[in-house]
Amino acid sequence: MTQLSPTVSLACDLIRRRSVTPDDAGCQDILISRLEALDFQVTQLPFGDVHNFWAVRGDSGPLFCFAGHTDVVPSGDEGSWSTPPFEPVIENGVLYGRGAADMKGSLAAMITATEDFVGAHPKHTGRIAYLITSDEEGVAINGTVKVVEWLAQHGTIPDWCLVGEPSSTQRCGDVVKNGRRGSLGGTLTIKGIQGHVAYPHLADNPIHRAAPALAALCNETWDQGNDFFPATSFQISNIHGGTGATNVIPGDLHVLFNFRFSTEVTAEELRNRTEKLLAAHHLDYDLRWHLSGEPFLTERGSLVNAVAASIAEVTGIETTLSTAGGTSDGRFIAPLGTQVVELGPVNESIHKVNENTDCRELEQLSQMYRRVLERLFV
Repeated sequence: MTQLSPTVSLACDLIRRRSVTPDDAGCQDILISRLEALDFQVTQLPFGDVHNFWAVRGDSGPLFCFAGHTDVVPSGDEGSWSTPPFEPVIENGVLYGRGAADMKGSLAAMITATEDFVGAHPKHTGRIAYLITSDEEGVAINGTVKVVEWLAQHGTIPDWCLVGEPSSTQRCGDVVKNGRRGSLGGTLTIKGIQGHVAYPHLADNPIHRAAPALAALCNETWDQGNDFFPATSFQISNIHGGTGATNVIPGDLHVLFNFRFSTEVTAEELRNRTEKLLAAHHLDYDLRWHLSGEPFLTERGSLVNAVAASIAEVTGIETTLSTAGGTSDGRFIAPLGTQVVELGPVNESIHKVNENTDCRELEQLSQMYRRVLERLFV
């Protein structure tokens, strides 16, 4: 049997832990053990049922932080998987298992990169840190956001942060996320009067009333985007109204929608413009807002340049900077003033049945991470 590389072996150990969010299932114990062996000072920071830790090596100088999560999404019907989701299997150089790409493979690469770097540079300048949570795939209220609050209270602000989210599209390193759009959700209830469809004059159909307003929201140009972000997008994700009977005009219409917005507009502006548009259509409504995260951007500088150069050195490719995709825990870290980028495996299979990642690319990822450290601290 072929001996596994240190990175792939560690990824397998993590995948075996059924760490469905927010359960860590002992993954962080594995990481902490490896970091303490390198003289990291570890502070465990549990909040509610979520496991978090902050680990740091060094006591002065610029602070670089690896950030990631040990929790994974549920596997779904395990019978639909070709191999058991929490039993890592390698076939034709590809590692299969829940979390292989999102993001236990990245965590393994971070650890082995740090071990190699510290082994070669035990007296490195600056500080290396880890911010690890088990609440990224869930509600994300007791994870990174709470650790960031704790760091701010203690005056600990990372200069740079590399998040191990699966950023790549076709091969590892071809895309780096140097920012993310903001996410603003709305829960809208439009009120009408229930009644019999044969007597519409005695009722008030909220679906009919809402249709022009919803069309206007869909057709609105919220901004033009900029060099780093596409134009802000408004999407309706769910509509529900009625009793299920064909002869009853509903009394309420419930609509879920979401803005993915650029740095050209603020969440407050989106709220105000939406409510002004709804008012213009003379609707009787309730609207609850939920801001998941503000947009952030890390322009070219010390961190982006170090990451891009490291990718080129290891793979020979020129990476593409992107702000596309969903949110990540980077949205909680960037407001500290920290430069934040995301670099991880190919994301084609994440959250899917038969999640997987290429073993050779995991090794390359570890090499990229190590070279980032060398460019910043050697």
